[in-house]
Amino acid sequence: MSRFGFSFVVACLLVAIITLTPAYSWNRATHMATGAIAYREMQRTAPQAVARIVAILRRHPEFKQRWADKINDPALSEDDRNQYLFMLAARWPDDIRGNAYDHPTWHYINYVYAPQQGMARTDTTLATGENILQAFDQNRQILRSNAPDSAKAIALCWLFHLTGDVHQPLHATALIDNQFPTGDRGGNLFKIKVQMSSQTINLHSFWDGMLLGADDFQSANKLAIQARQAVGREQLPQLGKTDIGSWSKESFQLAQDNAYRSNTLTPGTDQEGAVLPPDYVATVKPIAQRQIALAGYRLADELTADLAN
Repeated sequence: MSRFGFSFVVACLLVAIITLTPAYSWNRATHMATGAIAYREMQRTAPQAVARIVAILRRHPEFKQRWADKINDPALSEDDRNQYLFMLAARWPDDIRGNAYDHPTWHYINYVYAPQQGMARTDTTLATGENILQAFDQNRQILRSNAPDSAKAIALCWLFHLTGDVHQPLHATALIDNQFPTGDRGGNLFKIKVQMSSQTINLHSFWDGMLLGADDFQSANKLAIQARQAVGREQLPQLGKTDIGSWSKESFQLAQDNAYRSNTLTPGTDQEGAVLPPDYVATVKPIAQRQIALAGYRLADELTADLAN
């Protein structure tokens, strides 16, 4: 493809609505860990806000259907049950894929990363419908409004979840090049193998699940504890940035520098993924852990501020 032809494709994508299969987010276990981190932070700094959130979530339209049996496990303490409710709320938007509450395009924003053209832009995105920034703002307004608690409970779930999603670097980018002229859907089309003997997967799913696969309370809670111990607030000067737009731009940069390794990472095919560099996993796992901790702290701060209004 000529330089002019490739640029024309990119330009068309910036103004056209394109139909994409939505990217999945951090897996459910990782979202649960983010919820657990937020719970522990708020229990320490804003226990009244925690009590209010628990009360709101108990008014969720699907509370009895999805959560009541889980949090009423007699093996759990009252504190565990409240924390578990935070964790289940954080994963709810993935649990309801395909039903009336689902909003597939809310989970991401496609900032344009076209390295062959020297383009990495956060002022323009591929058009996909309402994106994560718009969805976050809508749900924050609902939480701060006089809406009934049932509506606020749904908004809370989305705020929990979108805060996690925006910290997954591949939820903030679309790689556009000769192999992916309409974008790689945040790494969903970027085929890789972790090792030569591994099965072919996509780069997005690798990032989603690299920290944890099991989505039970104890496993996700353990991940949350490990993340808080490994990455304290004092290690995160970027906590001063409180708007989701800034968070998304941080993730976009992480995607370029680390997920795609400044465009040096090579994709394979559907039949045979390209093997990741030997040091890739060891390099990016601490980044993913930091992002989970950062998301949990920011979620705690955001909810505390929202409920103070």
